[in-house]
Amino acid sequence: MSILSSNLIRWHKKSGRKDLPWQIDTNPYKVWISEVMLQQTQVQTVIPYFLKFMSKFPNIDSLANSNENEVLSYWSGLGYYSRGRNLFKAAKIIQKEFSSTMPSCLEELESLPGIGKSTAGAIRSLGFKLKAPILDGNAKRVLVRYFKIEDPIDLNKTSIELWKIAENNLPNKECDIYTQAIMDVGSLICKRRNPNCPECPLKRKCLANKENIQNTLPNKSPKKAKPIKKLYWLILQNKNGELLLENRKSKGVWKGLWTFIGFEESNSRLRYQEKLPKDYKILEEGIKTQHVFTHYKLDIDTISIELNKDFQNLDNNKAWFNSDELTGIGLPAPVSKFLERIK
Repeated sequence: MSILSSNLIRWHKKSGRKDLPWQIDTNPYKVWISEVMLQQTQVQTVIPYFLKFMSKFPNIDSLANSNENEVLSYWSGLGYYSRGRNLFKAAKIIQKEFSSTMPSCLEELESLPGIGKSTAGAIRSLGFKLKAPILDGNAKRVLVRYFKIEDPIDLNKTSIELWKIAENNLPNKECDIYTQAIMDVGSLICKRRNPNCPECPLKRKCLANKENIQNTLPNKSPKKAKPIKKLYWLILQNKNGELLLENRKSKGVWKGLWTFIGFEESNSRLRYQEKLPKDYKILEEGIKTQHVFTHYKLDIDTISIELNKDFQNLDNNKAWFNSDELTGIGLPAPVSKFLERIK
C-alpha cells in the first residue's frame, strides 16, 4: 500500500464523511444514482434531489418501468439533463441484459449510457467494494498537487498520466474507503481555491504544498470566450392561469423537457404573436435573463401575454398546464426559475 493511500484511509476512518444519504445502507444502485447526480453538481445541491429520486425510483425496476418524462420531472433543476435521460436508458438495459442487477465488471459498466471510466470505477469500488480507480474532479486535484503535475489538466497526455497514478496507488484492500477518502479530501480540504493544507492528511508528502504552489495547480489550457446564443420566449397564459408549454422533442440540451414557446429570432416570435387572438394583454416584455451552459451562454428575451380568448391552434408538441400539473413534468432550470418569479 502506498503512503498516499494509507494516509487517506487512516484519515477517512477518523474524519471522512460517512452519513451522506447514499452511504446509508448503501448498494451499487444508490452509488450509481448518486455518482451521476454528483457529476458537475455540488453535494449539498444533490442531497434533496437524491432523496426525492430514490423515494420514487428505489430500485432498477422502478426506474426502468417508468418513462422518460417522469424521470426528467424528478431531475428538473439539476441541469445537464442528458444525465437523467441516460439513467433511464441504462436502467432499461440493466433490466433486460443483466436481470435488473447492476454489473460489477468495469467493461460492462462503461458500456451503459452515461457511465464513463471514473463513474464505473466509483460504482465498482463504493458499491461492490472491489478494486477500481477513479478520477473525478476532486481526485484529479489531489493527485495533481500531491505529485506536482504542472501540465494543463485538460490535455490528453495529462489524463493518461493521472490514470496511471490513480491505478498505481490503489490499495489491495479497503478500496471503498480509499475511494471515498480521496473524494472527501478533494471536496473538503484540497479545494479548488484556498485549500486547507494544514488539515490535509497528505501535507507532508505533497510536492505542491512543499513548494507553496498549491494555489496555482491544477493548470488549465487558456479558456476561449463562450459564444452567446439568443432565445426569444413567448409566455402565454390563459384566463384560467394555465401556461402554454412546448416539448423539446428535437435534439439539444433540453430534449424531452417542457419549455416556454421559444424562437431563435425575434421576427419569428413576432409572426407567431400575430396569429394570436387580437385582444390579448401584454403582462411583461423586455425581460432578459442569461443561462450559462458548459460550452456557451444563452441570452433569453421574454414577452409574457395573457389571452382573453381560447387559443387552440396548437401543434402536437404543445399543451396547457395548470400550476399543479407543472410539478409533474420535466422543466429546465431557467423555466423553473421564471415560474418561481411569477408565482
